[in-house]
Amino acid sequence: MHTLRASKYGLSIKKLPPSITEVIDGLTKAGYDAYIVGGGVRDLMLGLNPKDFDAVTNATPAQIKEVFGRRCRIIGRRFELAHVFIGRELIEVATFRAPPKKVVTSAAGMILRDNNWGTIEQDFVRRDFSINTMYYQPRKGIILDFCHAIDDVKTKILRLLGEPARRFEEDPVRMLRTLRFAAKLNFKIADDILEIFTPKMTRLLRDVSPHRLYDESQKLFTMGRLKEVLPLMIEFDIWQQLFADISPNITPFIDLAAKNTDQRIQVGKTINPAFFYAVLLWENFLQRYEFYIKKGLVAAEARAQAGLDVLKRQSTRTVIPRFAETFIREVWEMQTRLLNPKPQQIPALAAHPRFRAGFDFLLLREKVGDPDTQGMGQWWETYQNLSSDEKERAISKYNRQRLKDRRKPEKVVDVEIEPLVQEPEPKPRRKRVERERPTQQTDVADNHPILKRKRVKRDLSQVIFGPTQ
Repeated sequence: MHTLRASKYGLSIKKLPPSITEVIDGLTKAGYDAYIVGGGVRDLMLGLNPKDFDAVTNATPAQIKEVFGRRCRIIGRRFELAHVFIGRELIEVATFRAPPKKVVTSAAGMILRDNNWGTIEQDFVRRDFSINTMYYQPRKGIILDFCHAIDDVKTKILRLLGEPARRFEEDPVRMLRTLRFAAKLNFKIADDILEIFTPKMTRLLRDVSPHRLYDESQKLFTMGRLKEVLPLMIEFDIWQQLFADISPNITPFIDLAAKNTDQRIQVGKTINPAFFYAVLLWENFLQRYEFYIKKGLVAAEARAQAGLDVLKRQSTRTVIPRFAETFIREVWEMQTRLLNPKPQQIPALAAHPRFRAGFDFLLLREKVGDPDTQGMGQWWETYQNLSSDEKERAISKYNRQRLKDRRKPEKVVDVEIEPLVQEPEPKPRRKRVERERPTQQTDVADNHPILKRKRVKRDLSQVIFGPTQ
């Protein structure tokens, strides 16, 4: 074990949020050892801004609950953890773990139970990557390094502790974490990991709960390096394990959506991870929609049934929560409503809770050259920036154009079709000679009595207008 001075590597208590220091101080005052561990320490060393901080201690989950009372909630069966709420922030606190006395694993070797408490020396061995094994005590200003992890941080090498094949078998999700860290930190994957990272090994992910795989997929989507991690997912055969029936091909639509997602995260904007699922499953949705249209279903029913089918099929790999499924289906439904809105419904559509997501989806489709958008993405973008009076004029202009397009007759292309049987042309009939019939005289004679009649002027002064007595 090496004890490093924290200030030498850019770590300072001033850079920590009050929530994590309150948890560390609370456990220390209660007589327990407590450290910050994992990605938070690693990111601070690399000059990054950590999203969250995890704590580790020699106190058991029950003892942690005694320290923080109602603010603490114990979760997990396989890995029992304590969630401590400090205001609106949540700090995950784990207990030092020891190697299990009796290993409870699945047929594939995945650990099913792991709640054996131990010491800090035993705990670091149980962790996955060397760069996540540094323990930081902010009050003492020291870092405990058990495996020369600081060297891997400097050389930017992603290395697993122990034998990689066994570590992947213990927890197949570590394969996803490998790709996530490689893309996020721009680290090189160690050679011994690359040797066993095969399609056969990735099939172990089928043994992982679809709910947990969904959570891990969200971490891939929201880390800000989605554009970099997608090619890695295809290269290492992770794509086929996470997505059902989605072709392992990064289309221009998917590529632009990934780039847009990363840009939003970098500027601090919020994103909905389910949005990228809507992008990934869009082609499958369209194919299923065409299938039901050919079966004779009306468009609305075809869209509804296609959405259900695609999401149900995807749930065999990653179980998308009900609220996220509803979001995805509403985004798809908004595409039809935004493409051909009724003029009187345009203000209501712009105020719809799913308008922004539906509009972003439509604009992305238009930017990659989808002809079905008919330029409506640009129209809606312009509409949002207009004043109230300008919006009314824009709607009126849109309505006139809509009516004009409806009146246009469809162009009929004349195509000469060769007859199957050559028939002789019929002889032309003789034209009938029309006899001239005497036309009836309709003109009025000049001396007709009606022409001699004179128009008498009436004296309007004697006429009473309005109600009479």
